[in-house]
Amino acid sequence: MSDIKLERKQSLSREEAAVWLKALADAFAKGGHAQLPLGRATVDLHIPDRVKAEFEVEVEGDEVEVELEFTWSTSHPAAGREATSTQDAAAAVTP
Repeated sequence: MSDIKLERKQSLSREEAAVWLKALADAFAKGGHAQLPLGRATVDLHIPDRVKAEFEVEVEGDEVEVELEFTWSTSHPAAGREATSTQDAAAAVTP
C-alpha cells in the first residue's frame, strides 16, 4: 500500500479550531469514525479502539506550539488476511 500524507496549515479562529477538535473527540468517544474538513474536501478516518498518543507543548519566545499526535496501524486481520486494498485504508479523501 502506498503512503499517504495530507497536510494543511492555515490560520483559524478558536471556533474553527474547535470544529476540528470536536470532530476528533466525537470519533474517539462515540464510534471511531471522523470526518475532518480539509479545504473544500473532507478526510474520513477510521479510528481503532486503541491508539498511541503524544502530547507536546513548546514555548519559544512569544510563540506557543501545542502538538497532539495520535498514531495507529492500518493493518488489521480481515478473515485471516492483511489489509491490502484502499477500501481497507484508514484514511480516505473526499472532494
